[in-house]
Amino acid sequence: MSAGDPAFEVREARPGDYEAVVTFTENTWPERGEDYIPRVYEEWMETEGEGQRTLVLDPVDESGLGGIVQGVLLSEHEAWAQAMRVNPDYRGLGVSPALSRALFDWAAEAGASVCRNMVFSWNEAGLGHSRSVGFDPVTEFRWAHPDPDPDATVEGFETTDDPAAAWTCFQGSEAAGHLRGLSLDTGESWALSECTPARFRRAAEETASIALVDGERVRACTYRVREYERESEDGATETWAEYGVGVWSDLEAARGLFAAVARDAAAVGADRTRVLVPETPRCVSDAAYARAGISEEPDFVLAKDLAGH
Repeated sequence: MSAGDPAFEVREARPGDYEAVVTFTENTWPERGEDYIPRVYEEWMETEGEGQRTLVLDPVDESGLGGIVQGVLLSEHEAWAQAMRVNPDYRGLGVSPALSRALFDWAAEAGASVCRNMVFSWNEAGLGHSRSVGFDPVTEFRWAHPDPDPDATVEGFETTDDPAAAWTCFQGSEAAGHLRGLSLDTGESWALSECTPARFRRAAEETASIALVDGERVRACTYRVREYERESEDGATETWAEYGVGVWSDLEAARGLFAAVARDAAAVGADRTRVLVPETPRCVSDAAYARAGISEEPDFVLAKDLAGH
């Protein structure tokens, strides 16, 4: 049996697929905790539309589903692929490329010229599949987790919410080059898209744009993407504040930026934070030196050129 077998059909997901989707995704990574798909699938079905498409691989002559993937349009030319899962019963049969090709076709027809995805660095199967269907490596990042602190002080810098100052800092930074100009999308969670001046302007109006100035130049910047609630390991509900990218010129600026984040997060009642930082030796070691708390492993971003689709 293969993806070319007429018994397989790639079709749009339906609300009635919920139980079948849960069956093969609830234990995707049993050693690393629950998969998020069972928790959000019903919400996805409510938001399906021109800018979002969830596809499933349906072995029409058998029970269950063979796989799932979702695509989201992040801008007029950027698509994001996520939730790429294959039913364990169908792994090794060459069925997953059919889902990816169908997603690429949908994204291209919707006007996207590129489709990106994110894969955890430990997910060997996900990395292998992504490369096999045409995704190429783009960049990698890690999370910093400074603790919210209403009394955090930013020493040696003036803090400004001027989005132009923040954009100037980002655009000219090594971080922007390493990240290929990407930062956390402000609409879709766990997605990266091209960072623009409008992103900082929107943050200044709706959440927070933060830049640190030493009197002569801007030496650090970030923006708050959102606050959200998440269940902790002990079952308690925690509020997280999420920051789209952390950029700084040196260790002193890194300390100042994480202090500014700690203060901003406390102001919105956050219990925890996460700040996207480039996965470079300097940035990761700066975050560690600044005691900002860093995630154990990086995440990889890959991209598929949709020319020809």
